[in-house]
Amino acid sequence: MYRELIINAIGPEIRVALLEDGTIVELYVERSDESNISGNIYKGRVQRVLPGMQAAFVNIGLNQAAFIYVDDVIDGRTNGYLEHVYLSNKEEEDDAALQPEEVVSEKEISKPKSKASIETLLSEGQDVLVQVARSPIGSKGARLTSYISIPGRFLVLMPTVDHIGISRRINDEEERLRLKDLVLSLRTQNYGYIVRTAGEGLTEDKILKEMEFLANLWSDIQETFRTASPPALLHQELTVTLRSVRDLLTHDADKVTIDSVAVHKSVLSFIEKFMPRLKGSVTLYEGPEPIFDAHNLEVDIGRALKKKVWLKCGGYIIIEITEALIAIDVNTGRYVGKHNFEETILKTNLEAVKEIAYQIRLRNLGGIIIIDFIDMERKSNQEKVYNLLIEALKKDKSKTNVLPISDMGLVQMTRKRVVRSLNRMLCEPCFYCDGEGMLLSKQTICNNIYREVLRLSHDVRGEKISLRVHPEIADLLLGEANDIIISLEKHLQRQVVIYPVDEFHIEEFNIIEVYLE
Repeated sequence: MYRELIINAIGPEIRVALLEDGTIVELYVERSDESNISGNIYKGRVQRVLPGMQAAFVNIGLNQAAFIYVDDVIDGRTNGYLEHVYLSNKEEEDDAALQPEEVVSEKEISKPKSKASIETLLSEGQDVLVQVARSPIGSKGARLTSYISIPGRFLVLMPTVDHIGISRRINDEEERLRLKDLVLSLRTQNYGYIVRTAGEGLTEDKILKEMEFLANLWSDIQETFRTASPPALLHQELTVTLRSVRDLLTHDADKVTIDSVAVHKSVLSFIEKFMPRLKGSVTLYEGPEPIFDAHNLEVDIGRALKKKVWLKCGGYIIIEITEALIAIDVNTGRYVGKHNFEETILKTNLEAVKEIAYQIRLRNLGGIIIIDFIDMERKSNQEKVYNLLIEALKKDKSKTNVLPISDMGLVQMTRKRVVRSLNRMLCEPCFYCDGEGMLLSKQTICNNIYREVLRLSHDVRGEKISLRVHPEIADLLLGEANDIIISLEKHLQRQVVIYPVDEFHIEEFNIIEVYLE
């Protein structure tokens, strides 16, 4: 499979697309006014401790207070270190699962559940050194952790834990043992390290240099923490461009194409310093049309923002994003099949599985996801759909947990959510419906007007009543719903005059008394 990074850096935002055989599978967007802050390290100040939630709000300089749970707070009684840290088999070595937007510290050290309560660990006004584990998403503030991790080119430094991990993509068992023994022998303090995929085959000298670099960086962060006034940014993660190059180029992409001369220069400088052998993989795009248009990406991005996604067979899926969960519904649509109903359903579900896995990855959907497949009578068909979903999700770098199909044809799954989904990144709530996604029907609005006029009728003294409404409501009241106006005039014994107002919201109306001179 040929993978390519396309970087669009001309304009007010930077967009990075990961292509697999010419198809966009991941998209990262970074804007100068709202950059992703995952991985940034801050000196924060505790604003409020919430014993009932075993959490605390921390001011790190954002408009919205960040929060930290008790299990993410280092217990000072252990001098900030854990003697025993266990990582799950998948996450321990899931270096390859790093996305440009993800925080390395979430790879995730399965920290022992804290026996201390939040009020014994933190107090209001206390200064804390924290790292953003998840950027603000919607109405939720940034999530913080005291367990710091600093990614390098070959290693990830975890100064608050004592653990050595090896990327799961390094398959050779002898090489894994060699790297682990090498890191253990070279470290001078009980810092934890994860050897990244790019570290395979590294010499002792290169590992030592990176360990020294990361240790010095951590010392600088600690020194800045001691002198800075909170809230203060102590360490900032790389830009989305450089993170993409650092985390994806070696194994997840064969080529990087950039349309900005300045960004191309900065990427080359970064590569010459950290990955000189990959210098030939970076090219500057100089075509006449925009780089995303040249690769036919804009249509796929626009499609990824729509609720309905059509399948090749004629069926379709509906993706609904809510605050609590994401619901995906599968429908046969125009597909009627060729043989029997069960076969039609199975084919639709199987095609939907591939599209769902693709859309989840492209849209960066996270949290709880419920998939409503079309009901299948045969258990064997249910297993086919479930197994194909598991296989399709293997391409996804984010951690997922999937439960078997229930008796109601539902699949419950979770996907790790670190940053905002594509929908939340590129869209905002409709100013017209206030994000509800639904408006009152025109007939309902007319009926509401009728009731409101009757409600005010006791106080109306004017000879006429003027109704100012949206033009579409005016057309309805003067046409199909004219019986409402006739009924009002008969009941009130007054003339009702309709005035269309272009500026009105469709649900907005005014009732005005008119006195004749």
